[in-house]
Amino acid sequence: MLFAKKFTLLLTLLIVGLLVAACGGAQPASAPAEESAAEAPAPAGDEEIIVGLITKTETNPFFVKMKEGAQAKADEYGATLLTAAGSFDGDNAAQVTAIENMVNAGAKGILITPSDTKAIVPAIQKARDAGVLVIALDTPTDPQDATDALFATDNFKAGLFIGEYTKAAMGDTPMKIATLDLAPGISVGILRHNGFMAGAGLADVDDTATDLVNSPEVVCSQDTQGDQAKGQTAMENCLTKDPDINVVYTINEPAAFGAHTAIKNAGKENDVLIVSVDGGCVGTQGVADGQIAATSQQYPLKMATQGVEAIVNFAKTGEAPSGYTDTGVTLITDKPVDGVDSEDTVFGLENCWGDK
Repeated sequence: MLFAKKFTLLLTLLIVGLLVAACGGAQPASAPAEESAAEAPAPAGDEEIIVGLITKTETNPFFVKMKEGAQAKADEYGATLLTAAGSFDGDNAAQVTAIENMVNAGAKGILITPSDTKAIVPAIQKARDAGVLVIALDTPTDPQDATDALFATDNFKAGLFIGEYTKAAMGDTPMKIATLDLAPGISVGILRHNGFMAGAGLADVDDTATDLVNSPEVVCSQDTQGDQAKGQTAMENCLTKDPDINVVYTINEPAAFGAHTAIKNAGKENDVLIVSVDGGCVGTQGVADGQIAATSQQYPLKMATQGVEAIVNFAKTGEAPSGYTDTGVTLITDKPVDGVDSEDTVFGLENCWGDK
């Protein structure tokens, strides 16, 4: 009986000991989990952060300034900037290749000014599927939510401002308008054109329209691809079609300078009001010199620096930007009109981009 009691006591002690050991062994088992969480670096951590920038071309001063701003901000953060561009405005194939190359190079994010706003979407989706943040600069994709975010001028508003200016400047004078546009299907061209038409009071249209809207006052429309030489040829064609054109809307200032050359060669430089969009230093000087009546100034440096900041933050924290960020637009003219807010070319030249 005594032996049985001792045996029971020993058995009980043994079981308790085993249970304590088991519980005690469970405690260190959680340590590796905590250690693993601590060792898992925040996104990017001390790794090299690679940022991609793809512009429409390398020659347009707008994109030159954008590249300068992106490089300066990347240097500030110690990030590596990869850049690429199309050989011409509308070179979608080059932009697709650039996206693929940047994804393969390990870019955390890509900033892009899409040349073909629809055709580029599948390449962007592949990059996003691979975990790359994609932000559109200046020009929204079609659809806009094909990218994670958009940092851009409100291009409809930019057109609206010069349209409102045109309406006030022309007063009761009937308008005969030539529009020198960008190219078919490009969202930035549609937004600026339709904004102009709305601001001039010639069309009931908003920023959701996907096609160019015109009215009987528009007697000629030509595509220029934003090029000065093509702008001159387009304006010559329009003047041949209707010599009494007295208003010219242009997609950008290079096209405006081309239009001015054609108008001057026709001896009509004092008879035609030219309005435009961009606000580069050369274009703003064109306003000061009287070649362009007014331009809507946008700010590519701000787009690029905010874009790089967003990608670096995403690489470090995993926080991705979303939606649309308006980087601002200002009407520049030395011939202000009542009821339309504007700044003069002194302001414009202080805040412009490109060579002065």
